[in-house]
Amino acid sequence: MTDLIEANGLQFYVRDQGSGTPVLLLHGFPDTGDLWRNQVPALNKSGFRTIVPDMRGRGRSSKPSSVSEYRLSTIVRDVTGIMDALGIQRAHIVGHDWSAAVAWLVAALAPDRVDRLVAISVGAPGAAAKPTLEEFQKGWYRLLFLFEGTAEELIQRDDWYLFRLFLGGAKDTDAYVKVLAEPGVLTPALNWYRANLPVQALLGRTGGPQLPMIKADTLGIWSSGDLYLTEEAMTRSEQRVQGRWRYERVDGSHWVPLDQPDRLNQLLIEFLS
Repeated sequence: MTDLIEANGLQFYVRDQGSGTPVLLLHGFPDTGDLWRNQVPALNKSGFRTIVPDMRGRGRSSKPSSVSEYRLSTIVRDVTGIMDALGIQRAHIVGHDWSAAVAWLVAALAPDRVDRLVAISVGAPGAAAKPTLEEFQKGWYRLLFLFEGTAEELIQRDDWYLFRLFLGGAKDTDAYVKVLAEPGVLTPALNWYRANLPVQALLGRTGGPQLPMIKADTLGIWSSGDLYLTEEAMTRSEQRVQGRWRYERVDGSHWVPLDQPDRLNQLLIEFLS
C-alpha cells in the first residue's frame, strides 16, 4: 500500500507493506524510498512490516522552501510523526546516508520509539574528535553544496557532468538525474546540507551539547568503496552505543542497498530478528 500521510505539518509519500514487526527504511541523498526496492520483499517475506517514506524535500513528499525546514532536529519529528500516523509506537529503524544521521538522532532523542537501529555509511554524531585528512578529502562536495544557486548551476552544467562524476558510477545515476532535473526538485534536496553543515562544522568546530547515548542494539555497516565517508567514522560509533554494538564491512560503493542487496538483506534479517 502506498499513501500520502500527514505528519509534522507536511505530506509524506509512504510505502507501507507486509505485516509483523515494523521496520522503517529511511533514504538519503540523492535517493527516494525506491532505494530500498531490493530490501522490502525480503523483509516482508521474513515477517516484517516495512514503512518506506520519501523523506521531506524528496520524491512525492512535501518540499518546504526554507532552508531552516531541513534541520535534522525537525526531520526527527517527521519520523516519529509518521510512526504516530500509522499507530506505531516502536519500530526497528534502518537509515542510509543522511537518514543514517536521522536514525542515530531518533535513537538518541526518542529512545522509546526505537527497538533496533541499523546505520549504513554514516557514523554516530558526536563520536568523532577532530576530522581526519581523509574525511576532509572525501567531503569536498559538502562545501560546494552550501552555495545556493552556484551549486545548482555547476551540478547541472554540461549534462550534469560534475554530478555524474560525484556519483562515481552509481547504478541509479540516470534515474537521479531525471528526477532532480524536474523543476523545484534539486534545491530542496541540497537544503539538507545547507541546514545541517555550517562552515564551522566542516572545519571540525562542532561544539554544542553532547547527545544522549544510544540505548538500542545497533548495527553499523560501511562499504569498502565508499567515496564520501570513512570507515573510522563508523567504527568509532561504538563509543556512543550503550546497547549491543555490531559492525559489518561490506564490498561495493556507498549505495550498499543497491550494490550488495543479498548481503544487506541477510544482515538485516539476522540482526532484526
